[in-house]
Amino acid sequence: MIGGSHIPVLLEEVMEYLDIGRKGVYFDCTIGLGGHALEILKRNQKSKVIGFDIDEQALLQTRDRLQAFADRVNLFHSDFRHLPNLDTDFSDVKGILLDLGLSSFQLDSPERGFSFNSEGPLDMRMDLRNKITASKILHKYSERRLAEIFRDYGELRQAKVLAREIVSRRKIKKLEKTTELRRIVEEVCRWRPQRGKIHPAAKVFQAIRIEVNQELHGLADFLENIAKKISAGARIIAISFHSLEDRIVKQTFHRLARPDNGNPILKILTKKPITPTEKEIAANSRARSAKLRAGERL
Repeated sequence: MIGGSHIPVLLEEVMEYLDIGRKGVYFDCTIGLGGHALEILKRNQKSKVIGFDIDEQALLQTRDRLQAFADRVNLFHSDFRHLPNLDTDFSDVKGILLDLGLSSFQLDSPERGFSFNSEGPLDMRMDLRNKITASKILHKYSERRLAEIFRDYGELRQAKVLAREIVSRRKIKKLEKTTELRRIVEEVCRWRPQRGKIHPAAKVFQAIRIEVNQELHGLADFLENIAKKISAGARIIAISFHSLEDRIVKQTFHRLARPDNGNPILKILTKKPITPTEKEIAANSRARSAKLRAGERL
């Protein structure tokens, strides 16, 4: 896994907007398998990386991967939202990276239940300390709440019908496998493969995953809090993989750049989100939906 299939998204763009040639500390808030962090450490011998991730399994692999730079790396098994409370000198921070997507490690591990393309348990937890799984949501949530999740987080047109069908079926038989959920989605949405069409299960799995991991919770607050902590010239980079996250990043950056009261604290460096080239998408199809936004502390 580490050797070949982990490809960091928008790598050169991240290096450029972080301006990684500067001496100082770079926070990788969702370090995953450490692709971006590794490049920062390799390209700048005067850099230090502090990495956060709630996925302990990925973090253990990342620790091994970055072993050659152990004297310049500090890793935390923690949610990045706790970063503003970290006891550190934020004046040394030169860049902050948020890569909000799933890693290849997570998607390619059937036992984690993130992918509808392989059979596994309905889990979808990034942090295995979390008590809430996809299965619990599907069996405990009301029909109305399930419909809201499918609609709001998955933008699924058939949200109400799917919620009704799941509630009906769970009374008869417990849903345990990713493939079972996929079949229900395909039946409800009357899915037929079409070029350029997104499989409806992708939307449903995304919606459940967001709810399991509370991915949108506190994102705007984090961006505002960390922007106030860092010094002038420090960069914030956020890579989103669906419209809900991108909208939060965009709106928060604009709020920091044009506050209703007081002076702006952020300069937006990307008027429009940076997206992968066709060449990158051809080499790594999972980069297709990535959108990068960048800002600099004033």
